[in-house]
Amino acid sequence: MSGTSEAVSVHVLDREYTVGVAADERESLMAAAKLLDGRMREVRGSNRMAAVDRVAVLAALNLAHELQQVRVENEQRDREMARLLEDLQRKLDGLIDAR
Repeated sequence: MSGTSEAVSVHVLDREYTVGVAADERESLMAAAKLLDGRMREVRGSNRMAAVDRVAVLAALNLAHELQQVRVENEQRDREMARLLEDLQRKLDGLIDAR
C-alpha cells in the first residue's frame, strides 16, 4: 500500500460521499461502493420513501452475513487442506522410512 492518500467521491443511493483512500486501493473502493449501492437499491426496492439509515443497516447486515459465510467456508477449507497436507506428509515419511 502506498503512503499517499487521495480524496475519492463515490455515489451510494444517489448520495455523494468523499472518502480518503490510498491511491492503490481506489479501484477496490469504487467496486465496494458499487456493491453497496446495488445492495441498498435491492433492499429499498420500489419504496423510495424508505429511511436511508434503515436501508443502509439492512444492506450492511446482508453483506456482513455473506462475509461471515465466506469466512466459515474458508476455515473449513483451510482445515481440510491442513488435514490433506498432514496425510501427504505421513505418506512421504512412510516412503522415506521404507527405504
